[in-house]
Amino acid sequence: MRRSEVIAEDSILCLQKALSHLREIWELIGIPEDQRLQRTQVVHKHIKDLLDMMIAEEESLKERLIKSIGNCQKELAVLCSELHVEPFQEEGEPTILQLEKDLRTQVELMRKQKKDRKRELKLLTEQDQELCEVLCVPPYDIDSDAVPSLEELNQFRQHLATLRETKASRREEFVTIKRQIILCMEELDHTPDTSFERDVVCEDEDAFCLSLENIAALQKLLQQLQVWKSQNEEVCEGLRAQIRELWDRLQIPEEEREAVEAMAMTGSKAKVKKALQLEVDRLEELKMQNMKKVIEAIRVELAKYWDQCFYSQEQRQAFAAYYDEDYTESLLQAHDAEVVRLRNYFEVHRELFEGVQKWEESWRLFLDFERKASDPSRFTNRGGNLLKEEKQRARLQKTLPKLEEELKAQIEMWEQKHSTAFEVHGQKFMEYVAEQWEMHRLEKERAKQERQLKNKKQTEAEMLYGSTPRTPNKRRGLTPTTPGKVRRLNTTTMSNATANSSIRPAFGGTVYRSPVSRLPPSGSKPVLTATCSGKKNPRAGRYGADKENMELNGSLLSARTFKGLQI
Repeated sequence: MRRSEVIAEDSILCLQKALSHLREIWELIGIPEDQRLQRTQVVHKHIKDLLDMMIAEEESLKERLIKSIGNCQKELAVLCSELHVEPFQEEGEPTILQLEKDLRTQVELMRKQKKDRKRELKLLTEQDQELCEVLCVPPYDIDSDAVPSLEELNQFRQHLATLRETKASRREEFVTIKRQIILCMEELDHTPDTSFERDVVCEDEDAFCLSLENIAALQKLLQQLQVWKSQNEEVCEGLRAQIRELWDRLQIPEEEREAVEAMAMTGSKAKVKKALQLEVDRLEELKMQNMKKVIEAIRVELAKYWDQCFYSQEQRQAFAAYYDEDYTESLLQAHDAEVVRLRNYFEVHRELFEGVQKWEESWRLFLDFERKASDPSRFTNRGGNLLKEEKQRARLQKTLPKLEEELKAQIEMWEQKHSTAFEVHGQKFMEYVAEQWEMHRLEKERAKQERQLKNKKQTEAEMLYGSTPRTPNKRRGLTPTTPGKVRRLNTTTMSNATANSSIRPAFGGTVYRSPVSRLPPSGSKPVLTATCSGKKNPRAGRYGADKENMELNGSLLSARTFKGLQI
């Protein structure tokens, strides 16, 4: 039994005891029955009113609880809908009081969530508004009156993070471009003359709108300033080149050059440009005063470009002003225009001219090696030079044709592009190369013929007068010899030295010596044989001479020729 039921039974017993006690009092007092009835009715009414009042209060409480449950359920349904969560479901069958308490607790929790989300939405909206003002972009599309869901808040946070990154990157780009713009303006001595330029240079960086349009305008401004700077630099470099050219032509002393170089030969600011222009004007005036000297200096430069462009004599003579001795301003202008034309022509075709120059250097080196190859003194071979030269010569023989083919391909492409012939020394390059090879071949033929003629003359001289030994005939162990005995042959006196002379063939064949006695190894007197006696056999001598001459010259010589040899 519940305690409430026990208390209720106790209350009934108390009521009964109280009524019994009242009746006893009424008995003692002697209250009549009608008054007892009346008093009992009063007690009954009083108790009944008290209980009715209590019951009414409890009924009111029950109604309030039921009403609160209904209100909480309605509000909870709205909150669940706004917060985008599942509706609240009570587990089991709770009492009215417990249900009301649970619903009220859930409502309070959801109210807090709604409040937190609304507060975060407001904060995010403020941040978005600030970033959008800086970046000049529209605000994030979200209903500020509605309660955002967790996913919407997360997307909003990601959007703001993206905006912050965009702001940081654009700010960095803005700061970089602004720094470059300020440097360019300082270099150009340019002051901001538009509102946008003043906003960029003078205003606070945080106040500048980092919109795409402004960033594009910044880039455009920077490009424009860089173009002006580049143009200024080109003008200054042109003025410097003009100044150096005039210095060289006028032969300006180094002291004057150093003074100008220290002041205006670097940078491209307006004051530097002005100083350069003043120097050019001064030098131009000096040039007009020293016309002949300047034109002669230009002619030296023209000759240099003629050599670099491989101009032929006819092409050089085509510029008649080069040979004019009337030094006037018009002559100077003609020379200046020709130098500019040749300089541009050389720069445009520098690669081809450098290739031709490389071929000519290789060709000269090849000819030098060819001349050394025909020089007999090269066989001294001191320091291994002969081997090195032969290697270089072999390498040139391989690289020259390859270089010619490469130049041929480049020149053909150039000729197709420009629809004109590429000339070297007044003729097409390949014709020029073929002519050089032909001249080399003819030179080799001429040298060969000269050698053959020289050898022929030498052979004829040796056949007529005999040859002189190139080196003395030495033997180890022999004592110094004295002039040998003189013998008579065909009534002609021949010394030992003459008898030992040799007849050398024209092409380096066997050396044939005259029959003469030699000293024995002991150093005693020579033993005369029958062939070296004073007697002679004319027939045998004629046959031997004829045989010897056949070996020497490959043809049959007469006996008279042999006698001439003996003489």
